[in-house]
Amino acid sequence: MITRVHFIRKSSNSKTGPIPVSYTSSNSCPDSCPLIDAGCYASAGYYTNLNWKKVDRGERGTDWVSFCTKVSDLEAGTLWRHNIAGDLPHKNGIINRGRMSLLTRANEGKRGFTYTHHDPALENNAATIKTANDNGFTINLSANSPKQADQLIALGIAPVVTILPSNQMENTTTPAGNAIVVCPAVTHPDVTCKTCGLCQNKRRYRGYDQPIIIGFPAHGAGKARAQGIE
Repeated sequence: MITRVHFIRKSSNSKTGPIPVSYTSSNSCPDSCPLIDAGCYASAGYYTNLNWKKVDRGERGTDWVSFCTKVSDLEAGTLWRHNIAGDLPHKNGIINRGRMSLLTRANEGKRGFTYTHHDPALENNAATIKTANDNGFTINLSANSPKQADQLIALGIAPVVTILPSNQMENTTTPAGNAIVVCPAVTHPDVTCKTCGLCQNKRRYRGYDQPIIIGFPAHGAGKARAQGIE
């Protein structure tokens, strides 16, 4: 599978702030992702989808090795977000361990983070995700609901984020009592990924004595469909 990645050294996205970001071709998304054609924000957002399609067509982006070289060239301590759109490279849902190892090494000394809808139960996916997190590249497991977030956080392999109802703007808890903090960039107009960094390191947050789950209220044209997924 040919996976292309478009790396942007300084994003103009108002939510991320001016940090490095990337887009990965849509063939990186697992077929099992319930958001495909059913509320995926990346597909629904006009500018995000326009850029993503250009990556898919080969008009933008590079191969994986060239992308990792660009990550390696970032200054130490740089906060950057992998995949404004897209997911981790894989074959039939099995994450490519070699490519992720290359990216994790390139990220040494930097503060990279991303999200994945890949199923951690498939073959070596859990081990691949855990290894990246243990070595400084943060992969957040993406849950479709607070109920599923409980299942993912119980694995103990990675931090977790979840979709919330579009009108959920207050911090809340999962059915099992795990703390959910609504993305600060959603609730505070002056906050961006650059000034927050919670998705890269959320071991503790403002008085919480346990790992927290970041909640993203469903948004965009597909929000009604996204928030209905269990």
